[in-house]
Amino acid sequence: MEKGYTASITGVGSFLPGKVLTNDDFTKMLDTTDEWITKRTGIKERRVVEENGATASDLAIEASLRALDDANVLPSEVELIIAATITPDCLVPSTACFIQEKIGAKNAGAFDLLAACSGFVYALSIARSFVASGAMKTVLIVGTECLSKITDYTDRSTCILFGDGAGAVVVQRGNGKKEIVTTYLGSDGSQADLLKLPAGGSKLPASQATIESRSHYIQLKGKELFKTAINNMVDMITKAATDNNMQVEDFDMIIPHQSNIRIIEAAMERLKQPKKKAYINIDRYGNTSAASIPIAIDEIDKEGLLNPGDSVLLVAFGGGLTWGTSLIKW
Repeated sequence: MEKGYTASITGVGSFLPGKVLTNDDFTKMLDTTDEWITKRTGIKERRVVEENGATASDLAIEASLRALDDANVLPSEVELIIAATITPDCLVPSTACFIQEKIGAKNAGAFDLLAACSGFVYALSIARSFVASGAMKTVLIVGTECLSKITDYTDRSTCILFGDGAGAVVVQRGNGKKEIVTTYLGSDGSQADLLKLPAGGSKLPASQATIESRSHYIQLKGKELFKTAINNMVDMITKAATDNNMQVEDFDMIIPHQSNIRIIEAAMERLKQPKKKAYINIDRYGNTSAASIPIAIDEIDKEGLLNPGDSVLLVAFGGGLTWGTSLIKW
């Protein structure tokens, strides 16, 4: 991509609600055990908002303010806010507009992006394009989810997977650190049925029937999605290496969307890479969809797990189906 500037992540932040939902909590609600959940998902606990409590924008505000502070950027300097989410406060207006108002970003445009678990990588690609072209200097991206509000807690196959949280990054003209080197996006709508939330849109507007059929909750076909996700993750990582004239082993760290520990481990095994190369926090937060990668980036940054110049690959796969990668030169 031709560009006038490089684009870098100059600030990171995240926010997790205080309520913890453990595997032991599920044993009191469902016919399951901590061992069964851990073995199949790698999840031990997840964070959720209190019932009738915080919204996606509430979580996003905290993460955004922390990212702006980390970047030493004032809200008034932000020119665009992109909120990646499948759990917006409402369909209209956008959650990004609520964030814009609440953080005081009076000079920013704002819109939501819906690409499920790939949403953050999609948003990062857009932000990079705006900044690299010279059209903008400062973009705020937030991945924010309240998945507990669209999770069916009577469905053992799905409810154990999801958690709530938000992560944010500030993207600006390159400063020699955390440069967004390349991005790649893909999709396959023919497999849309593998992961969906059927009702609430123009196809199935809310009605007594959709409520009774529990169609306002996430539905997934686990076995089919599991196989597809592994193959897709392997293909994406291999392609990212090839496109950047690298070998897979040249990546110092891979930050995958935190979907399922078995998917991540199977992909790393197939790529003949050590499991420790993939950053994992799914055990503590579960699957937080668009928020999972920016939450991980914030943790990695705060813990100093990477060195300047390290090659870091972001990898995401989600409903749509959608997928994407981004190479970051730390």
